[in-house]
Amino acid sequence: MDINAAGGSNAGISDEKLAALPEYQRSPLYTAAERAALELADAMTATPVDVPDELYARLRTHYTEPQLVELAATGALENYRARLNRVFLIESNALYCPVAKG
Repeated sequence: MDINAAGGSNAGISDEKLAALPEYQRSPLYTAAERAALELADAMTATPVDVPDELYARLRTHYTEPQLVELAATGALENYRARLNRVFLIESNALYCPVAKG
């Protein structure tokens, strides 16, 4: 999973939570709703795309229909952007820098 860490950091997500993103399915830092949304993102980026009915049912317990539309649209846009960037070898602009803990 690619991590848009700069965007997440700007949205107020902690460095610890960003670091735990690859293990979101087991991390106690993520809520059940967040885990479901991240699972949707993973499912949407798979080839072929596969969003099982069971996942959609879990998403419906956390999100309204308009929220699901927004989640799916955002995921689709980010997937499009990431794939387009790869075609042209566009690299991250290094906007994200974890804050040193001291």
